[in-house]
Amino acid sequence: MYRQIERDGFTMLWIISQDKQILINVKEVTVEGKKIVGNSNEWGKALGKYESNERALEILNEIFTKIEENSDISVTYTMPKK
Repeated sequence: MYRQIERDGFTMLWIISQDKQILINVKEVTVEGKKIVGNSNEWGKALGKYESNERALEILNEIFTKIEENSDISVTYTMPKK
């Protein structure tokens, strides 16, 4: 499954990886099986791996909801451990 996250204006999305080792600004977030990947125009970086594709999709939806509920130019999200 692929879902691009954007809105009318420019929103910067900052995500802290599941292992808390990376803070990254991403343009797109994708689910690849059990993994969540953050993408820019040039690269893709694994942000977390979960027990199932369904759990990864739940987290993608959480990210989407956080963006929709936030009116700031910058949104932050911390990937859950599980």
